[in-house]
Amino acid sequence: MSSLYNFTQPKNRFLILISCFLLVSHFSFSQNIQEYKGRVVDSKTNDPLALADLVITNTNISTVTNTEGEFLLKVPSNLSSSIVTISFLGYKQKDVSLVNFKAKSTKIKLEEAATVLAQIDLNAPKNAKSLVKKALKLKGENYFNTSVVMTGFYRETIKKRKKNASLSEAVLEIYKTPYSSGKRDGIRLIKSRKNTNYSRLDTIALKLQGGPFSALYTDIMKYPEFIFTEDNLSLYNFTFNRSTQINDRLVYVVAFKQKEGLNDALYYGKLFIDANSYALTSATYNLDVSNRAAATELFVKKKPRKATVYPTEAGYKVNYRVRDGKWYYGYSNISLTFKVNWKNRLFNNRYTLQSEMAITDWKYNATGQMPKLKDRIKPNTILIDEVSGFGDPDFWGEYNIIEPEKSIESAIRKISKQLKKE
Repeated sequence: MSSLYNFTQPKNRFLILISCFLLVSHFSFSQNIQEYKGRVVDSKTNDPLALADLVITNTNISTVTNTEGEFLLKVPSNLSSSIVTISFLGYKQKDVSLVNFKAKSTKIKLEEAATVLAQIDLNAPKNAKSLVKKALKLKGENYFNTSVVMTGFYRETIKKRKKNASLSEAVLEIYKTPYSSGKRDGIRLIKSRKNTNYSRLDTIALKLQGGPFSALYTDIMKYPEFIFTEDNLSLYNFTFNRSTQINDRLVYVVAFKQKEGLNDALYYGKLFIDANSYALTSATYNLDVSNRAAATELFVKKKPRKATVYPTEAGYKVNYRVRDGKWYYGYSNISLTFKVNWKNRLFNNRYTLQSEMAITDWKYNATGQMPKLKDRIKPNTILIDEVSGFGDPDFWGEYNIIEPEKSIESAIRKISKQLKKE
């Protein structure tokens, strides 16, 4: 093994150098579960709607569609007559009874929101920056101010060029502290599986490891210091884009980017802010990597002398859901791409780390207690290689997961074939 390379995001946020591992815990299922598969599409174009929310009404059971619009929803049999609410930014919310769902081929068509938004544009705050500051200030009122325990599904892939080199998946318990609290969240592993093709990874890629905390830290309202601080707000330009709606609620769209002439590697993107409560409902943003030296300094702490390493993309997305007037973290994803140029080598390598986490259920944590430290995942911990689960179609049992995309399904099939040969 050659020298160590430590890749970190700003303030040790998204990429972690690791040296410890986790074991898979065992559990049993206590209730009958019904599964429903299908797709969510645009009603006119039939185009898939990626990251649409599906929530069982009057419960906290939920899932999201993958990038191909596909979903897998697992529901306890005693809720088989429930209503499912399907929502997507810029589209009309739709309620469908589970009675009308098919086991494997449900197709849900959403219509674009036709609401006239001219009035809200007229009434929009005149200063976009002030609106952002107000949204951040009101987090104690708009978001959960009590402790909750969330069930989450996490998936992470590492690709060398276009080929999958590593696949990790896990079901987690997330101990979410109140949004008004400065106390960090905790995570306990319930179940996981991972497979890495080491022949496709060199020593640099082995350090390109994220983890569940990486996804959790994209929660801007819980961890605003990772993107907006009192000191750096003045370094951004904030402007209004055309308003939209989500869940039949009107939403302001605020675009932001760092001011010209700055050498800092800051962010640019869009914030979607509820027009009534001023709650942040979602955000999509990227790190500005145009200043290669500044961006590299944020990510690359150590590297071999003969390698030049720099980021070419760093994209983030976070979605929030609302229940009883309070918003909470519901989904996030991260896409990070690095180039590695070796001296005296003809070809360069490109590595992409993609991770996502979806909250699939939650309950109030009346005591506010967390598991003991020994039972919690550390922020600098990733999952141990555990391939056995890839050969078991029922590996996840009753837990809701994000339906695998075609490329991930293909990777799982290859892993399963390898296991059968062993």
